[in-house]
Order: sequence, then C-alpha cells, then structure tokens
Amino acid sequence: MQFVEAKGARIPAIGFGTMTLKEALCVDMVSAALKMGWRHLDTAQMYGNEREVGEGLRASGIKREEVFLTTKVWWQNLAPGDFERSLEESLKKLGVPWVDLLLIHWPSPTIAPSASIPLLNKAKRDGFAKNIGVANHNIALLDEAMRVTKEPLVNNQIEVHPFLDQTKIIAACRRHGLSMTGFCPMGRGSISDNAVLGKIGKAHGKTAGQIALRWSVQQGIIPIPRTSKKERLAENMAVFDFKLTDAEMAEIATLKRPDGRIVSPSPQAPKWD
Repeated sequence: MQFVEAKGARIPAIGFGTMTLKEALCVDMVSAALKMGWRHLDTAQMYGNEREVGEGLRASGIKREEVFLTTKVWWQNLAPGDFERSLEESLKKLGVPWVDLLLIHWPSPTIAPSASIPLLNKAKRDGFAKNIGVANHNIALLDEAMRVTKEPLVNNQIEVHPFLDQTKIIAACRRHGLSMTGFCPMGRGSISDNAVLGKIGKAHGKTAGQIALRWSVQQGIIPIPRTSKKERLAENMAVFDFKLTDAEMAEIATLKRPDGRIVSPSPQAPKWD
C-alpha cells in the first residue's frame, strides 16, 4: 500500500468509501475489503452506517491500529455541545475510542470556522481524533480555517473526478500543505461509458474506472471509491501497478466541463471556486 503524508498524518493512498452502504451489506463489504488488503475506511455520521462499519472492522480480524478510519461531523452539529455529542455518538457507534481522521463534513451557513474549528481542535487534544480536517470547504473557508486553527489540519475532502475542474481548490490545499481525499472518484458510474477513459484503459489493460482512480492517485489525491460488489474491491485497488503518461494525464484533463459537479446540497454547499 502506498501512502500520502501531510503534517504527520500517513494516509493510505486509496480508501473504501461506505456512503449508501447499509446494514448487513455494509458489515460484509467492510470486512471483505479489509481482508482483501484495504486499510482505509471512510464513513460519516450522516451516512447512518457507523455502527455497521465498526462491526465490519471487528469482523475482519484486522487490528484496529492497522486501519485508517475517517468519520465526519454533520454541518448541523457544529455548535458547542452539539459537536461533542455528535462525536461521542460516532465513537460509540463505531465501537472505537478514537478515529484516525475527524472531518467537518460540510461548512455551516451560520457557524463560522472561527467557532467550529476550535471544537475540532479540542477533539484532537482530547485524544478522540489522531488527525483533523475539513470537507467541502472552498478557498475562502479553507483560508479562514487555517488562520484560526491551533492544531494541524491535514485534509480537505472534496469531490474529485475527471469531469470536474477542481484546479483552484487543489492548488489552495497544496499551498496549505493539506492532503486531499476525493469522493465520487468515478463520477457515480458516469466514468464507465467515457470513450477517452476507455481508450486509455485499453492501452493499459485496465477499465475506465481504474483509469479514473489512477488519475487521482497519480496527482496525490486519495480516492475513496464505493462499491457494493465484492468483485469490484480487487479491481478498484489494482491501480498501483501502472502509470499514466503525461500525454494521457493531459488528455484526461480535457474532460472537465462546467456542469461536472455532482454534489452541491443546499443550504450547506459554499460558493464553489
């Protein structure tokens, strides 16, 4: 397994996303992924599956310390008191005393980073999170978060796939020394029919989805593909045995389009860069 490092955090370069996975299927898929060699799990309070993710972790037989576990605090729980209760509930459901990475899932339209980031800092100081960060923050919010934080922020989780131009926020994250996790790395299924990715995949003996994942990995962005099919687990991890050429990376960059964004919920989505 390769890793991405940022401010002391050492994050496996690909993670298993669990959004929409529920009940026994979630337990089974998490356990299967870990047994297959995945070592990075991504969940969130809002996904409603933290309990099942924890059960899958224990069912796998893999030691807790070997797994990088991320969860997130929902934007409606960023006020004092709400934040602490949310984190306590997440840890209880996961069945763990700490997570490897705790993120603010979405910025709040009413609670500024100057109010929420100190609560995130305290979670780290109290030992409930080894690392902390944010998700879905635009440049202005990210700059403010970095200005007010007293503890290192190590990650910004954002939407990343070939159809969305995230050049500006990626540059801002790098300027701040942040790692980036990319959700929807395969465009929620829209990747598979793309002719350009299919052509590049054929040249490498890979699928279009594997090309999209490799494109992220090769930029140092951590993709977190989700699947409900065990046969896809090995396929999604098989992206470290080849490299895209500069020409191929440039060709994939031409796929970005103005309507490429998939996730932009109201009212919590910020004004995108």
